[in-house]
Amino acid sequence: MRRGAALTREALALEIEALIDRLADGARDDAARDALLSKVAAWQREHVAPVARLAARRDDPLGFPAVPTDVFRYVRVAAHPPAEDARVFRTSGTTSGQRGASCLSTLSLYDRAAEVEARRALFFDGPMRLVMLAPHPDEAPDSSLSYMLGRFEDWFADPSAETGARWVFSEGRLDARALSEALETDAPTAILGTSFAFVHADDALDARFALPAGSFVMQTGGFKGRSREVAPDVLRAQIAARYGVAEARVVSEYGMTELSSQMYEAALREAGSRDPEAPRRYAVPGWLRVTAVDAETLAPLPDGAPGLLRIDDLANLDTSCGVQTSDVATVHAQGASLELHGRAPGATPRGCSLAVEEALDDR
Repeated sequence: MRRGAALTREALALEIEALIDRLADGARDDAARDALLSKVAAWQREHVAPVARLAARRDDPLGFPAVPTDVFRYVRVAAHPPAEDARVFRTSGTTSGQRGASCLSTLSLYDRAAEVEARRALFFDGPMRLVMLAPHPDEAPDSSLSYMLGRFEDWFADPSAETGARWVFSEGRLDARALSEALETDAPTAILGTSFAFVHADDALDARFALPAGSFVMQTGGFKGRSREVAPDVLRAQIAARYGVAEARVVSEYGMTELSSQMYEAALREAGSRDPEAPRRYAVPGWLRVTAVDAETLAPLPDGAPGLLRIDDLANLDTSCGVQTSDVATVHAQGASLELHGRAPGATPRGCSLAVEEALDDR
């Protein structure tokens, strides 16, 4: 690794870790976040070729442009050479056929961001028994979700429970018998998995369960043709009824392979104080900047206006801190929370399509 680049990266990583730790309790310091985002973006412009190409062709009112997720499918987006990859996470490829890749030289920032936010949003009562409806990381080493859940086992599984963590989804199939056995317990349990795995479970299980007080469910991701599609509120109600937990204790996670940080619906922390009829919102960690942007121009929209979701993630030091998604969202509370509305309909939004061309064009 180039000595100068390594020293600069190391210094930036230390600054990012310090900010994540300082904001771990949900505090915000948007001025410090934005200043550090500018430094990281400037460094990435020097070391990440697609970021440099996009920045050379596009002025952006937020200070630097965001790389569309499609770019991660076509070219390597990384500040280091392949020989220095510590881990490569890949998208499922079930939507487009071509898999995007997030290449990381170290997992320390990913781990820091994942642990801090999951502890704040999900595991604030301490370790508990875990049941995973997703492949184990040994089976899916390039899945960022499997990796994250594996780390959850390290950080949050209660070693005093009968079995700290049970993995009941392997080789692309749910083990319904193992799931049923895992749910016969008197210990508070967290069930964590993909949306399509929960659909498979609901189709496969005859029994209904009554999980002990303190239990909760976290589901994430879309269906990607792996199961029948179920509307979010319907799936939430089905999960609550199947496992015997209140709907307030069924929360969604928002994450993607191209990001190193995650967001969770705030319902679990707000249980007992929120209006159950109010729209679900995701709490935004203080080291993320979320912005709804115009689908044609990618220009920022004001709070409360739905648009394409742009996420600036400080933990994305090795790739691009600015990531332009094709999801539609409304940002609230000056970026402290957001409401998701699903994928933009139809073809790739024009603004994203143009930015993809600019990031790939090396003339």
